[in-house]
Amino acid sequence: MTGWTQLVAVIVLGAAAGGTAAQNGGVDAALLAKANAGDAAAEVQVGERYAEGIDVTQDYQQAAAWYDRAAKQGNIAGELHLADLYRDGRGKAFARDPAQAAALYRKAADQGDAGAQGTLGMLYTLGVGVPRSDVEAYFWLDLAASAKGPKQAQYAANRQNVGTRITADELEDVQQRVAKWKAAHQR
Repeated sequence: MTGWTQLVAVIVLGAAAGGTAAQNGGVDAALLAKANAGDAAAEVQVGERYAEGIDVTQDYQQAAAWYDRAAKQGNIAGELHLADLYRDGRGKAFARDPAQAAALYRKAADQGDAGAQGTLGMLYTLGVGVPRSDVEAYFWLDLAASAKGPKQAQYAANRQNVGTRITADELEDVQQRVAKWKAAHQR
């Protein structure tokens, strides 16, 4: 090889090696250390990096593994990110699993997350990942509508729509369940 060819080869190989390192090992060392130590918020951040391909090769399996670690600690963000992956799927990289998504939304909803409650209500309305149930849909949508937030009016409208499909006795029972839940889960 001539000097020029050697120089080009070194530059190309160096760029390839550097690009691979940036794609596969680019997670900030301090963040990764916190995540490996069990910090749920850091686990979610590492998962987000893999899901979005930020400083690493996009890898939904890795994202799911990090989200799962956080979710197992009861971290709502981890539960929601993992639920979204299961709800939407990512082609061959990550299979859709509506039942698993619903179970994760339920965990976050049980902890009082209004977005998860609203989503779970819609899943019951449609029978996606859970049995179709207007009573369950009303319950979760009513809880979501009672929390202040940008989607509060949407949850209330969805609740009212579902409410037209349940009986007066069902409505009374579900309202008692809502009151009991709210008493046990102060926001």
